[in-house]
Amino acid sequence: MSEYSIASHFNQYFQIKFADTKELRQEAFKIRYGVYSQELGWEPENAAEMETDECDDYAYHCLLEHRRTGVFAGCVRLVIPPINQPDLQLPFEKSCLHSARTEIIDSSTLPRGSFGEISRLAVLASFRRREKEKNTPFIINNVNPETVYTEDERRNFPNIAMGLYLASVSLADICNHSGAFVMMEPRLNRRLTRFGLPFEQVGEKMEYHGQRAMFHLPRVGFRSQLTNELKELYDIINSDIRNQISLLPFTDVTDR
Repeated sequence: MSEYSIASHFNQYFQIKFADTKELRQEAFKIRYGVYSQELGWEPENAAEMETDECDDYAYHCLLEHRRTGVFAGCVRLVIPPINQPDLQLPFEKSCLHSARTEIIDSSTLPRGSFGEISRLAVLASFRRREKEKNTPFIINNVNPETVYTEDERRNFPNIAMGLYLASVSLADICNHSGAFVMMEPRLNRRLTRFGLPFEQVGEKMEYHGQRAMFHLPRVGFRSQLTNELKELYDIINSDIRNQISLLPFTDVTDR
């Protein structure tokens, strides 16, 4: 790994935390509340100041921690439809299934538990704002509004979302999933494709907090097309997650 690579710099300032406790999952819910409820107004506000839904009960959650301050900068989850409860749906199945291009891939024909959906990716505004905006960050988790991040730290801020995407793909890889779905803007997909995550559009564009469409990344694309620097970062994140958890990989019962 080169001394000044994206991976080494990212790893110097951030680390992925698998949210395997109630307290850590609540940190993710607080971040989501700050972004989706207070900042964007997409979800209603509530007294608990945590944004949750029923899918959280059958999802794996990850946080991204800023090493120096201990502040959680962002979160993401991988929702997995349980094998033993086939009636439980993924977020896109609840709201966007009518837009699916089933001739490309039909999620209803896939074994439950063999795939998941990347969703609820959120990054604190204080880790997205420019230097001149540092005195008016979006603050939760008792972050000191006077916290000053170095220029070197700030240069890594644009990579936060990519790190969270790689964490969710790593979770899918560890679970031996056949692929992962995500609802996102087509322009975001073009950026991810340039970095080597070749999601395929498998749904028509629709209005869903902006123009979005359903995309799918098959297992073969989890890592193979990443740029060299992002492969380094993926390997770091994948190793970190594997060291924190022990998941039972999906096995198709028909293969036994």
